[in-house]
Amino acid sequence: MNNKDNRSDAHTGLWFTRGILGIGLANLFSDWGHEAATSLLPALLALVGAPAIALGVIEGVADGLSSFLKLAGGYIADRPTWRKPVAAGGYIVVGLTTFAYSLAQRWPFILLLRAAGWAGRGAKSPSRDALLADAAPRSQLGRAFGFERAMDTVGAVAGPLTALLLVSLANVRTALAWTIVPGVLASICFLWLVPSGKSATTHQPFGFLHSLRQLPGSFRRFLVGVFAHGIGDFAPTLLILRAGQILTPQYGAAHASALAVALYTLHNIVFAVISYPAGALADRVGKRGLLAVGYMVATVMCLGFIFAPATLVWLAILFALAGIHTGIQQGLEKSLAAELLASEIRGTGFGVLATVNGIGDFASSIIVGALWTTVAPAAGFLYGAIFSLAGTTLIYFWR
Repeated sequence: MNNKDNRSDAHTGLWFTRGILGIGLANLFSDWGHEAATSLLPALLALVGAPAIALGVIEGVADGLSSFLKLAGGYIADRPTWRKPVAAGGYIVVGLTTFAYSLAQRWPFILLLRAAGWAGRGAKSPSRDALLADAAPRSQLGRAFGFERAMDTVGAVAGPLTALLLVSLANVRTALAWTIVPGVLASICFLWLVPSGKSATTHQPFGFLHSLRQLPGSFRRFLVGVFAHGIGDFAPTLLILRAGQILTPQYGAAHASALAVALYTLHNIVFAVISYPAGALADRVGKRGLLAVGYMVATVMCLGFIFAPATLVWLAILFALAGIHTGIQQGLEKSLAAELLASEIRGTGFGVLATVNGIGDFASSIIVGALWTTVAPAAGFLYGAIFSLAGTTLIYFWR
């Protein structure tokens, strides 16, 4: 399918194009490897003797670096011929750095690898999202982004399950080395199936500052709500760590670690199941209200980690709530942004959105990790609940 065919499908209502399939498969395989490594990251850090705060630092620094590259990536994405090369390069970098975890002997090296991998993800995200938005009709953007998130999360489900299997058969480092396989498959699918980006208009790309000035007021207000939520939306690896801590007295360290990974797998299953229906429902009832519901679910989940009984059943419920939140939030933020942005500045807009989320993730992971270490885990979850509630209020009422 050529680019003209892809644009024609977008305008005639055929949202499921070859490009959307290619992006979906690339995300499936990329997240398969990435999430396998993510689920094993706490175990790898324990293996190299890293302190508890190292996880918050690693996730925070990686998110922060990624956020700046997402902004640059958004500017690049407004140059359609650069979209496919930049996105493909991002998939390749993620695959290689994830594999390299298997070679790490000290946690600062893990930090460097995580930062490099997330830099690759950051650079590719706006280009990938712009290609996806151009491939679907405006009335079905929720479905397109919901499908992309669902495929991404199928890989995120397969990743921890594969990690559990490989760790039981071999060890943590062998499981991490295996991630090169889905990393290569992701790059192949993207390069083979996704058309090269070509502009459907004759406009000359705006300069960076001019593009920022062109972002509409409604989009700027939307970003305030996204940031308020994001500054409390910490990395899910901290949920894995907390589950392991809660379960260790009853099950022992090794069994508790395996159960924590299984709970994270449940989180990703729920994420995968909810993503497409949430996008399709949002196309019918409105994206903003449903996004506010997703933010509120995060508030309830954080409070649950403070007040719910410390049992496996309650942990499963809380991880499921986290999956519902993520399934709603990730697809709807992007599809709502696509509605608010003109096509000429959509790449910049996606880059700014990703940067706002990245800065929020950077702050939240480090702050929650610090509160966790210096005060108590409950302090970190209370912080997350407060800002998720603030985001809920802003995203719904300030338009």
